[in-house]
Amino acid sequence: MIPNMKTIAITIDSATLDRVDRLAGRRPGRANRSRVIRQAVQEYVARLERAVEDERETAVIRRHRGRLAQQAGALVREQAKI
Repeated sequence: MIPNMKTIAITIDSATLDRVDRLAGRRPGRANRSRVIRQAVQEYVARLERAVEDERETAVIRRHRGRLAQQAGALVREQAKI
């Protein structure tokens, strides 16, 4: 077992498990069921984290859109002078 790893139990339907096993069998090296599932969970969690960050950034932009529009307008006017 890899250091800092925890063993957990999950319930998964047979069709999905069959798909995971097929993928694990096609992967080079020491690919196995656990590795495929671990990678899938890591990618899923990263995608969720990005979505949360995107939502936070969108909220900030909405909250400050008036000031941002003013600043953008000032920059455009300044560039037009050059």
